[in-house]
Formats: sequence, C-alpha cells, structure tokens
Amino acid sequence: MPTLSDALRGRDFGFLRMVAAAWGIELTAPDVATALPQLVRGILQAPWREEVLSALPSEAQMALQAVLEHEGRMSWALFTRRFGTVRQLGPARREKERPDLHPASPAEVLWYRALIGRAFLNSPEDPEPLEYAYIPDDLLEVIRPLASTREAPPGRPATPLECAHPILTGDWILDHATTLLAALRMGLSLENLSNRNWPISPSILAQLLNAAGLIDENGLPRADATRAFLEAPRAEALAHLTRSWMESPLFNELRLLPGLKFEGDWQNDPLRARRAILDWLNRVPDPGNGWWNLSSLVRTIQEQDPDFQRPAGDYDSWFIRHETSGEYLRGFEHWDEVDGALVRFIITGPLHWLGILDLASPAPDAPPAAFRFTSWAEALLQGKAPKGLPEETERVRLTSSGQITVPRLAPRTLRYQLARFCLWGEEKSGEYRYRVAPEGLQRASAQGLHPRQFLALLRRYLEPQAIPPSLVQALERWETSGTQAAIESALILRVSSPAVLEVLRKSRASRFILEELSPTVVLLRPGSQEQVRNALQESGFLTDTHIEEARSRNLH
Repeated sequence: MPTLSDALRGRDFGFLRMVAAAWGIELTAPDVATALPQLVRGILQAPWREEVLSALPSEAQMALQAVLEHEGRMSWALFTRRFGTVRQLGPARREKERPDLHPASPAEVLWYRALIGRAFLNSPEDPEPLEYAYIPDDLLEVIRPLASTREAPPGRPATPLECAHPILTGDWILDHATTLLAALRMGLSLENLSNRNWPISPSILAQLLNAAGLIDENGLPRADATRAFLEAPRAEALAHLTRSWMESPLFNELRLLPGLKFEGDWQNDPLRARRAILDWLNRVPDPGNGWWNLSSLVRTIQEQDPDFQRPAGDYDSWFIRHETSGEYLRGFEHWDEVDGALVRFIITGPLHWLGILDLASPAPDAPPAAFRFTSWAEALLQGKAPKGLPEETERVRLTSSGQITVPRLAPRTLRYQLARFCLWGEEKSGEYRYRVAPEGLQRASAQGLHPRQFLALLRRYLEPQAIPPSLVQALERWETSGTQAAIESALILRVSSPAVLEVLRKSRASRFILEELSPTVVLLRPGSQEQVRNALQESGFLTDTHIEEARSRNLH
C-alpha cells in the first residue's frame, strides 16, 4: 500500500498545515516541497501519537479500527457508507469552514489527521484496481500496536426461546444423493422426485452433485465417479461433497435464492461470497449452550462487511427482480433481501445439508433463528472425513411376492443397483421400498441390464436363504419367456341376447370390441363406454352404465 508521503503528495500547503496542527507539529518549512518530509517525519516519530489516537472521537476510533480489521484497507464505498463522506473542498472554502476543527463525519476526522488515504489499489480478488480507504503502510506499522486488537464477536448467543425447537442435521444427504443418482441413471426427470419430503430439493441436489463431479453436462451420472462415491465409507463420501461445495465455482447459491429472478449477463463470484461467510463463521465463539443467533450475525456482516460479494460495493449493475412484486432490488437499501438472504441461505442450506450446522427455531413452523456447529464441523470444514458416522451394514429384506425393503444403512451401491431393476415404492421411516415387476425389468433391459445380473447382485450381498426360491424362479422365467401373466383393466358389456351384439358389430362402435367372452358378454376398450352406449341407443337399445356408480362408491 502507499506510504504516508504518497498519501500526502499533491496536497496544498494549507492542507498540510491542518494535518500538522492536528498532530501538534509546528511546520517551519516555507513551502510544500520542504514541508512534506518534515510533516511525515514528525508524524511517524511523534512521541505523543498514542495521545492523538486516544483523543479521537469514539466514532472515529471505530472507523480506524474497522480499517485495521480489514488489514489496513477498506473499499471506499463501504468506508464512506459506514463512516460518512469526505467533502471535496477547495482551499478557500476549506479555510473558511475548517473541516479539521469541525468535521462532518468520522471519515473527515481521520482524513485531516492523515490517518487514512484514498487511492485505487490492486487486489488479488478483483481483476481491476478498486478505490480504497487505506492506512499508509509506514503509519500502519506505528499505530497497529496502539489500537485495540480484541475483536468483538459477530453477533450474540441465542436465547433459550430462539433455540427451543432444534432442527438437527445428519448424513441423510448421502441417501438422497443415492436416490437421485439412480433416478437420473434410469432416465427419470427431477419432477419424479418432487413429491419426496427432502430438506434439499432434487434440483439443488443435482447442482451440488454436478459440482462434486458426479453428474455430467447431460445430467447423467458419471460411471466411475458415481461408483467411487457410492462405495466410499459414509464419512469419506460426506467429506467429498463438502470439499466440492467449498471449492467449486459451479454451485452458485445466489442464483438459487427463492423468490428472486436474475436478468442480464452480469456475473457474481460464488467462491468469494462463500469464503467470506465461512470466515465470519470462523469468528463465532463457542457460547455455553452452543447456539448462536442468526439475525445478529447477518446484521454484523451488514454493518462491517456488506460488500462481501460485491466488487467495489456495486449495488446497481446486478439486475435482480422480486418474483412476486416485480420490483428491481437495486441499491444498498435492498441489501437484506439479496445479500442478507444469501448469508441466511448458505447457513440454513449447504452448511446444514452437509452436516456442519444444526439449526433451531422458536416454534415448529418458524424459520431458523439460531445455529450451532456439529461435532463433525471441524473435520468437514478442513476437508477431512469426520468421525462418528455409521457403517452401512444393515440387511436388505425380500419377500416371495417380490417386495424389497432396503434400510437406509444398507450399502448405498446395492440400493443404487436395486433401484435400477425395480419399481419404486414409498420412502418411509429410514427405509426404501421396491417391487420386482415386469415394468421395472423391461426398463432395466432397455439400459442393457438383465435379470441374471439382478440375481447376481442379490447373491453378492445376501445370504442364500434370504433370497426366496420363487423369486429366483420368476426372474429366470421372465428372462426366458417374458411376462407370463398380466392384470389389466377392461370394460365388460353384458347384453340380453346375441342379437344385440350382432347389431353392435355392424355399427361404427365395433372397433371398440376387444374380445368375445360368450355370446352375450364382450370386453370393450377402456374409455369407450360413451361411444358404445350411443351406438346401441341409435339402434334402439337403452344401456345401463354401472361404472360411474361403482367409482362413486369407491370415492366415498
């Protein structure tokens, strides 16, 4: 960063005199050229500098401390938004209004003591130089030991009411990922999973799996990566998802915020925002009950680091619209609806889904008001496998009728393969239900899978006595002969004499007759009752219909 000489270079003699007076330095130089080095030397060597700093108004001390906490520089937009502007005054007006004696803001207090400068500086995070308020390098080394280094916590602990209803996390994301990968491998759409009561939506989980390298650009599982993920111990699989989320620019939380629409070709940096929020979480102390208030953390970030995701504090070039009202959320006044919402989403979303944070709310249906770190958090945030996750040792249960029950802690790779052969049932109480049926086998066959592979899978993971012989026989017969029995819905037409059927055969409704069961009973194509009834009535025969009556009884 620039030095004190750099910060003061180009200032007129009147400005230098004001700075000297603030430091109690008597300038004896006749001009700027000789006054500048004299002033710089006096400030850096002043034995009373501690008194000068302690005499600063409290708000000016807060402003100086804020810049110190940002490693000696803070974006000019953020600095002036928090601590006021520095007025642009010419020499005559400055001499008249004396901003050094009557400052309009904490920023002006520091400005007329040369404690801050203003310049465009390079940053490794930003491709273009940005304008910063900064403490000159040589002055920074002098005043840093004199300033308070104790950091205030970002917010406050949660009250007992705020954490009355804990929402505990776990490793369930691994089970949902297994289900989703199987669905995608079978060609099912994400809508097929929309009725499942998951904490994370299938579409967001798919984006997370894509960031983890498990799904390709076509939305299909990558074979080798999926196999390694499913076969890995649960702790390692969870660590893999967490590492991928922490390091991936593909998973963009801002674009996932509910209720917002994003327009234009502007780009945000999800890695920058994510790392900033994780850094703030790293400053949260461990309170006695473990729970920390969420809103107070968001408020602290808004006060001290609102531009955590905004280059140069730009709140105008991102076109974000409220989905319901249609209002464009531009300007700092909408910070809570966009930037604050992002902080809340990352804490109550990915960090909760990945087993890092538990949440809590004051009432069962209330949004989360508090969070705490889990026992897995430290390892996961370091990209390591946590201890304490269960092993996948539970047994699959089969019945002779083809019903399969897979416990949550059965091997994930087994459930993934079973799901590809079977029809899916409900997901309930930590168990997954499947059924062996021709439809499932036909779908598997279309993907190059055969019943003998299904049997080999069962024999690999199950004891021989756990596999019903009748199921083995049914699978072997299906592979040889296909479906040998079918249960179908059909319409039955009963008539009083064969002559009535003869009339129907000669009518335009004859195409709806599927099969003749007797001279007075035929099967009709489903859904054709209205056309058949009209055809018979046109030929002079009234028809009773009992389908609607039966349906009505079933509904009640």
